[in-house]
Amino acid sequence: MRSLVKNRPPDTFVTASQSRISNEFAPLHILIIEDDPAIATNLYDFLEARGHTVDAAADGIVGMHLAVTQKFDGILLDLGLPAMDGITLCRKLRKEADIDTPVLILTARDTLDDKLQGFDGGADDYLVKPFALKEVEARLVAMHKRRGGKVTSRRLDTGDLSFDPKTLSIQFAGASVKLTPKCIRLLTIMMGEPGRVFSRRVLESEVWGDEQGTSDTLRSHMHELRRTLSRAGGYDPIETIHGLGYRLISPARS
Repeated sequence: MRSLVKNRPPDTFVTASQSRISNEFAPLHILIIEDDPAIATNLYDFLEARGHTVDAAADGIVGMHLAVTQKFDGILLDLGLPAMDGITLCRKLRKEADIDTPVLILTARDTLDDKLQGFDGGADDYLVKPFALKEVEARLVAMHKRRGGKVTSRRLDTGDLSFDPKTLSIQFAGASVKLTPKCIRLLTIMMGEPGRVFSRRVLESEVWGDEQGTSDTLRSHMHELRRTLSRAGGYDPIETIHGLGYRLISPARS
């Protein structure tokens, strides 16, 4: 992301530290397709700080490739993109690739004809710039929920581990644990089904999609996750099943 976006966001947008809405949902995997570096950076930083996993593309061709090859919970789409405009991209996703990922258009075009063209192209929602970052997140969650996505405020408790989706806080053996968004995603996937053996391919697909994740990438994040948990709780709750994958063990609470 830093190679694509180098400028800092303008003061007219809300920064991540200014957001105070409560997270009552599981983290989402979001794709930003926006060619303005300042806007893309601001969206990326805000959503990542909120616990979501975020990928970004600065033109329509790259954005189309990511949207087709990876699994996302929502797409933020600008209309005036280089290489392929946003309306064309959205239509191709719907009609040619048969991708039904919710799409929120973010654009400066504010006429009724522009909005109707966006909805006709397959967009789920439309927001005119400038916008509030809190509203962008709220609309992403609402779209995901309407599509039957897992939006929950249910606390996860597995053995000595607990995850509160309202605050994105993790406790292990009574200690607070700070994790990166991707490590949180890895952990909550396994907490959802303790004892199940998750293959490397399943975890890579769920967290990085088909293109981004590799065995080395997963191994590196899993090592960091296990090391952080071990330091906090005194033991490693994740077991490697050689040749198969990983599973979360749930020893009884003392």
